Amino acid sequence: MPDEKTIAFYDSAADRYAQLTHKGEADAHLQAFMALLPAGGQVLDLGCGPAKASALMRDAGFAPDPVDASTGMITLANEAYDIGARLLTFDQIDMVAAYDGVWANFSLLHAPRDALPRHLAAIATALRSKGILHIGMKTGEGELRDKIDRKYTFVTVPELQGLLEAAGFAVIGVEEGREMGCAGTVDPFVVMRGRKVA
Repeated sequence: MPDEKTIAFYDSAADRYAQLTHKGEADAHLQAFMALLPAGGQVLDLGCGPAKASALMRDAGFAPDPVDASTGMITLANEAYDIGARLLTFDQIDMVAAYDGVWANFSLLHAPRDALPRHLAAIATALRSKGILHIGMKTGEGELRDKIDRKYTFVTVPELQGLLEAAGFAVIGVEEGREMGCAGTVDPFVVMRGRKVA
């Protein structure tokens, strides 16, 4: 189940979050992800937030399926982009070979550590053969709440690579960096791209 305090933040701060994450064009991570997809490919935008990435993917000719556990974010996404965003939690991922790509950009970091293998296995099942996963996570160790009460699971780079490989992905791209988020802190992160092996 989603963490209630984390979801409550996103429900109440959807507009503020959308302004923070609003970008007029695809960043380098989204461009790299889209470059690996087949033309017109179907993409699960997992934890879509305000669905800006889905809108950019739609503009580029892809077919995004934006989902989020926050009703506030779903409402915001559909009002802004009329994009068919819908309510879905990580535990409800039960699709089979439905997508060419999954965009999980700093969403699974809100899942408990012990649930990550299960969620990644479900993502692999939802992807077609050779499907592409983009995942962004904050790096570090342990789990904690930030000053605005969101719950986080931190991973090391080798740990995340091991999780992806165990779920059936070959890691084909790794980028690390630091970025300021909603809590006003500058935190280290890793972005990985994996290709489903089977």
